[in-house]
Amino acid sequence: MAPNELAKLASVIARHTPTDGPHETVVPEVRLGRSSSRSERTGVVYEPSLCLVAQGAKEVLLAGEAYRYDPAQSLLVSVGIPVSSRVIEASPTHPCLTVRVALDLAVVGELLAEGIAAPPPGAPVRGIGVTPVEPPLLDAVSRLVALLDSPRDVGPLAPLVLREITYRVLTGPDGGRLRQIAATGAPAQRIARAVRWLREQFADPLQVETLARRVGMSPSAFHLHFKGVTGWSPLQYQKRLRLQEARRLMLGEGLNAGEAAFRVGYESQSQFTREYRRMFGAPPKRDVAVIKIVAPAAS
Repeated sequence: MAPNELAKLASVIARHTPTDGPHETVVPEVRLGRSSSRSERTGVVYEPSLCLVAQGAKEVLLAGEAYRYDPAQSLLVSVGIPVSSRVIEASPTHPCLTVRVALDLAVVGELLAEGIAAPPPGAPVRGIGVTPVEPPLLDAVSRLVALLDSPRDVGPLAPLVLREITYRVLTGPDGGRLRQIAATGAPAQRIARAVRWLREQFADPLQVETLARRVGMSPSAFHLHFKGVTGWSPLQYQKRLRLQEARRLMLGEGLNAGEAAFRVGYESQSQFTREYRRMFGAPPKRDVAVIKIVAPAAS
């Protein structure tokens, strides 16, 4: 790992994150984060993306498995997955500084069509993983983030660098994780289609057999591959989406627990409260009250 490159990347992130928390940027695919202290786990849905830490360290928890990454590693997410995330190394003088680059699966498909090898047949792998950051990839991410200092260059150059980043990921040690999602007809690509449907229709009743047919799989194969890629069964995945959206509605739109439960598809408020407490460790009202008095952590 090149310390000078990391130092430059950290410097740019620091300039564009004057306060703790997540920060959108003039490059829509780039989201920066800053945290001056360790944080508690926060539920979040990670979209297909490449996540790097320029300074500090983070941990993502999925289905009981922890993925730790620091400046030596990157976190690759190939399909939308609900996870818990926390900052594990940070201080006021040495804050955790992060960058998340959204990956366009359409660009992945274009690059595959141009001749990058498709993954070999076999069972899909988990849609999230940590690998060492290779210098060419770090260089490309640094150049993308550096465009924030020259906004007039974003329009012409950002799409080119984003495409390079996607290429570097595809041809890197963890490229198979991303390639499998875009390989037409592959089990993981079918699961990715099911995930997109669930993300859009999570408040609707879920019939697993119907969703399996929608993506051309038997119910048993669908269940096996869905859990292999996302870490959750389809019903567990839907439940986490519902609960995280309910939490967002209560925090962001001021809905009470009953209103939020109904909005995300629950018919029983008591069931909603039980499942919410099981996932977040406190009933909805108390959980939301605590969050409102705690400073946001970088995500």
